[in-house]
Amino acid sequence: MNLPKPSRRVVFLLAVLVPLIGAFLWLALTSGPLAPVPVTLTTVEMRPVTPTLFGVGTVEARYTYRIGPTFAGRVRRVEVQVGDRVEAGQLLGEMDPVDLDDRVAAADAALHRAESGVVAAHAQVGDAQARRDFASAQVARYEQLLLSRTASEDTAEAKRQEAQVAEAGLALAVANLESAEQDLVRVRAEREALVQQRANLRLIAPVDALVVSRDAEPGSTVVAGQSVVEVIDPSRLWIDVRFDQLGAGALRADLGARIALRSLPLDTLPGEVLRIEPRADAVTEEFRAKIAFSKLPEPLPRLGELAEVTVALEPLEAAPALPNAALHRRDGQLGVWVLDDAGPRFVAVETGARDLEGWVQIRDGLVSGDRVILHSRVPLRPGRRVEIVEQIPGLPR
Repeated sequence: MNLPKPSRRVVFLLAVLVPLIGAFLWLALTSGPLAPVPVTLTTVEMRPVTPTLFGVGTVEARYTYRIGPTFAGRVRRVEVQVGDRVEAGQLLGEMDPVDLDDRVAAADAALHRAESGVVAAHAQVGDAQARRDFASAQVARYEQLLLSRTASEDTAEAKRQEAQVAEAGLALAVANLESAEQDLVRVRAEREALVQQRANLRLIAPVDALVVSRDAEPGSTVVAGQSVVEVIDPSRLWIDVRFDQLGAGALRADLGARIALRSLPLDTLPGEVLRIEPRADAVTEEFRAKIAFSKLPEPLPRLGELAEVTVALEPLEAAPALPNAALHRRDGQLGVWVLDDAGPRFVAVETGARDLEGWVQIRDGLVSGDRVILHSRVPLRPGRRVEIVEQIPGLPR
């Protein structure tokens, strides 16, 4: 059987198409959708993980003093400005005394009068006691005369009555003395109260402090307890931080912390968990804790400034762990791509604690020694051809 001889045109088309198809297949297998995906691998390791907590809080003063008068009045002067450093006992301001100075002077006069009254009452007691002693002696004398029949019964009875009157006079003098002494105590207490009230008009710094607020100006009228100047102890700053309740059960005092202020995001400062608040927020599901600076930064952070706090908890026992970057979520499941002879396959895992180095514990789904894909250039699918490389450009090792 004789086959038809191909025409020159067909030969020419085959000569063109065959190389093109070959080139297309080569491109598809090397750099197209059928090309192997470059991946980097990691191995599940047995290692301890130090879990961490992350929270956001604000800088606050541990001790705040709102200094104002103990009764309503008018501000006479304020001696400090916001931002001033003051020493303990320094005058911050003063209230207008109005008539307090006159009332103190009147109390001084009343005190002198009460003291004179006590002196006069002592003299009266001495006079009444002398009269009582003389009357008692006369009664004894006339009793003797009555026995010797040289004095009458009427005269002796009169002396007895005089002694009773003298005794009553002495009791009255003693009562007047007690009344005068009690009146002196009352007047002295009233004067001391006025003097203390006058002293309270001077607004004094209780500690070495920093003025953070000037709440009233001279001439303003304030009520009792209203703040005129607010100061804080600048050596006692802390951060009020909120932590998610999930995983915060191991949080305790004395744990170390790292503080990143919003004004210094690239620098971290050492700190310490000072205490954990006994109440949790049921709405936000958060714990509150106070974090103290190990050493205060200079300049001091602003009150109310946001800060990010990271607390390292107690290390856990060694368990299977791998880098957090190997975890992926597929069809609502958290898992990893495990590489075996058949290619990559997705394995669902149950994770545990994580640390700042990026390692996460694997509670279920993997064992130590399993090879896991860490990074891939494109998303993977089961059975996809892969190529193991040392590093993918643009991605971390």
